[in-house]
Amino acid sequence: MRLLVTNDDGLEAVFLHELVHALLAAGHNLAVVAPLGEQSWIGAAKSRHRPVRSARADCGFGCPTWSVDGTPSDCVNIALAHLLPSDGPAIEGVISGINIGRNTSLAFIPASGTIGGAWEGALHGLPAAAISQEVAPADFEFLRAHDGRPPEPLLATVRISAVHAAAHLPAQLAQTPARSFIVHNFNYPFPCRPDAPVRRTVPARRLLPRLFGAPDDAGLHRFAYNPGEDISPATPLTDNAALATGAVSHTVLDYARLGH
Repeated sequence: MRLLVTNDDGLEAVFLHELVHALLAAGHNLAVVAPLGEQSWIGAAKSRHRPVRSARADCGFGCPTWSVDGTPSDCVNIALAHLLPSDGPAIEGVISGINIGRNTSLAFIPASGTIGGAWEGALHGLPAAAISQEVAPADFEFLRAHDGRPPEPLLATVRISAVHAAAHLPAQLAQTPARSFIVHNFNYPFPCRPDAPVRRTVPARRLLPRLFGAPDDAGLHRFAYNPGEDISPATPLTDNAALATGAVSHTVLDYARLGH
């Protein structure tokens, strides 16, 4: 397939690179347009109040690559309108990821920049998928301390997840009708086995209060991560519950059904 790939962790993110390499190895034709820097928790935001710069980039992928100093939605919108040649083959789908950390539950899905990038593809009438990798808290700290380089066990899992995604997601996109306003949300467990089953899931119902601390002497509230409280019923199977069993979670986010 001819695919546009983006993410929200930035063009230099190792997780993005592993996905791109896996998709290319599977024979897909790619263009990569990713944020210049991290854009996590930005949702589907667009840079309305400032100009956005795009620039050619060379990450050694061997496919057309650009950076955009904006959001994932900016990346997809600008790529489809301006960066990809109009006389070239048409993009058949948009893939966003692999995100550093899961994007599960009603607490996190709407806020995800990774899902926002995929949603921008759906707004262009394209089949779209978001991919996220569960990461243990200690590995988050390792990534911060080592300039985004994952420890070996996590890197091994990301590579397995990327190969799995490259083998399964394009076919899923090919079966998704155009202009359907659907985003396929895939979350990979940690660790991930090559034969990990894929389970259809619904978003967990998770409450998420108190994400900011009390004001300091200057009146500043600082972000403080809170995992929230899962109040999901026992059935149907949720994305968080699937990950807990070592399965890949596949949630179909059908935005056309909002209000039904």
